[in-house]
Amino acid sequence: MSALTSSCSTLAAMSGIFGLDVKLIDLAYIVSAIFFIFGIKMLGKADTARRGNMVSSIGMLIAVVATMLYAGLDYTWIIAAMLIGSAIGLVAAKKVQMTAMPEMVALFNGFGGLASLLVGWAEYERIIGYGWEEYLVHTQGEFYFSNIVIWLTLWIGGITFTGSMLAYLKLSAKISGSAICFKGQKAFNALLALLMLAALVVMCVVPCFEVAYPAMIAIIVLAMMLGVFGVLPIGGGDMPVVISLLNSFSGLAASAAGFVIGNNVLIVSGCLVGASGFILTIIMCKAMNRNLANVLFSGFGASEEGSAKVEGEMKGVSTEDAYYVLEAARSVVIIPGYGMAVAQAQHAVKELGALLEANGAEVRYAIHPVAGRMPGHMNVLLAEADVPYEQLAEMDAVNPTMEMVDVALVIGANDVVNPAAIEDPGCPIYGMPIINAHLARTVFALKRGKGAGFSGLVNKLYFLEKTRMLYGDAKATVSELAAMFKEK
Repeated sequence: MSALTSSCSTLAAMSGIFGLDVKLIDLAYIVSAIFFIFGIKMLGKADTARRGNMVSSIGMLIAVVATMLYAGLDYTWIIAAMLIGSAIGLVAAKKVQMTAMPEMVALFNGFGGLASLLVGWAEYERIIGYGWEEYLVHTQGEFYFSNIVIWLTLWIGGITFTGSMLAYLKLSAKISGSAICFKGQKAFNALLALLMLAALVVMCVVPCFEVAYPAMIAIIVLAMMLGVFGVLPIGGGDMPVVISLLNSFSGLAASAAGFVIGNNVLIVSGCLVGASGFILTIIMCKAMNRNLANVLFSGFGASEEGSAKVEGEMKGVSTEDAYYVLEAARSVVIIPGYGMAVAQAQHAVKELGALLEANGAEVRYAIHPVAGRMPGHMNVLLAEADVPYEQLAEMDAVNPTMEMVDVALVIGANDVVNPAAIEDPGCPIYGMPIINAHLARTVFALKRGKGAGFSGLVNKLYFLEKTRMLYGDAKATVSELAAMFKEK
């Protein structure tokens, strides 16, 4: 969805109002919208997601070609921009690692918001060039509507841009991923929002360049500040929700930009992305048993309340001993987390799963909705390794049978398997639904070290008597286990 948003936002810079054949172009836009709808629907299932992406891309191609048919466009600048942007996108897509995909999505969201912001700014410049008096005469009652949609474009676009850039910095570990809070933060953010509303009133009430233009610039600055200060108090454990919400914002910004320039396909595609992104955000919050307000304003991860010591100790085990247990297992559930992405171990995990099956074990992959650092992160990784779709199991499907599982193999997951979420009322994630790995007969946890996870919480699962730790690089450990099965 992020790629779709970024692409449709760039249409704004190419659209005009000098229709060559407006009816024909609008018909092409309708066809594009149909492709978008079916494409997004297909993205909802793992086995059709790739085709859905292709269908959406075809829809975007139709929209771009249709937009190019508008008369009065400067094709030199358009083609130059497309070539430069395509080259950058191709290089980035080729070089980006799967571990860096969340950061890439954040950048997509951010630049989509920036594109929409620039459209709103350019339209305001056009109004000023037209002349206030003439514009008021020709637009009549549309003056207030134009100002409001421009304000919305600047507001949402600015928040999306800087908020996404900050999310990128957190996800890429260029700054701390912990929540950063200060006294009076909520009041300060509320003040920024009120100042933006005041600037809108000024734009509408005082239609003169000397007053209205500075008010418009102030909106941009305030929106960008709100994006930064809105994401600062959000900790790393909540990043999947933030990425989803910012994706929704980028779609809404694109839709607002569509109203600004009167581009139908931009309005439709932006609404589709905005709505689907918001629905996904709600699903993610539900998976964490929290509401959106709690995610945005609770400052989860800012304190050390989740880092309290747990009784007992983590007990290590050799890969050879782990092999003997896995070799005898008849039922194995593999639970992937961000650690698998960091180690790029998905192909090794798939190979181990196939070897376990060949050895007579039933193998399933349990996927938690918020595992990783973006929505669907683990599904993407496992799909890349060609793990059979029928072996992927959602949390609600695997939990009822977890007590009958011989071995739960946890690879780099932390909060999504932490028993404290259902046992410790004082834990910050208490009430969050988890994959019940602690109910399996034996648990093997692959981890690089003894530290806490990305959210800063200690995982009680690692201290259980039935749990054994396999320390080291996940790819190397899984490959070593696979090699032992091959030597059998």
